[in-house]
Amino acid sequence: MYGDAIFFWVFSATLIVSALAVILARNPVHSVLFLILSFVAASGLFLLMGAEFLGMILIVVYVGAVAVLFLFVVMMLDVDFAELKQGFLQYLPIGALIALFVAFELGYVAVGWTRSTAAAAAASPAGAIANTTALGRVLYTQYFYFFQAAGMILLTAMIGAIVLTLRHRVGVKRQDISIQVARNPATAVEVRKVPSRVGI
Repeated sequence: MYGDAIFFWVFSATLIVSALAVILARNPVHSVLFLILSFVAASGLFLLMGAEFLGMILIVVYVGAVAVLFLFVVMMLDVDFAELKQGFLQYLPIGALIALFVAFELGYVAVGWTRSTAAAAAASPAGAIANTTALGRVLYTQYFYFFQAAGMILLTAMIGAIVLTLRHRVGVKRQDISIQVARNPATAVEVRKVPSRVGI
């Protein structure tokens, strides 16, 4: 019991500090690294609550793909973030209003959760299967076609994004495998007879 409480406070403090560091860090690369740390801390909190599926999804999807993608984009594009932050104060009132609205919604949901019996109903009885196993059974039985359709839509979107952003630049040497396979000694080797004491 005490171990769970200790880990809860450690993960919570780490999550809050790293989330603040994401928006306060001046270096964008450091911001992405703090974002990864906040994802890891949130994953630890999910594991403490018994939602191991959400915790692993947070690690695999967000840390393994999204945050690393952010890091590579920031490091490769060399974006001038000082220029992007010039209009920050202009949109600060709107951002503060949206933040207050989201905080109100979260507070309303938290109060409703504690006052209702949903918390008691969410507690799994002894001997019940893990929620990852239950989710797998539901996804691959009852919602199998919807799950596969979502995968096909994501695959189509990925191929479309690649096709739309692919640009062939003129003057860049590219590999043509068919030409390489079709090579033979007659086309690949040129034999010249050089007279004695004469250069090529």
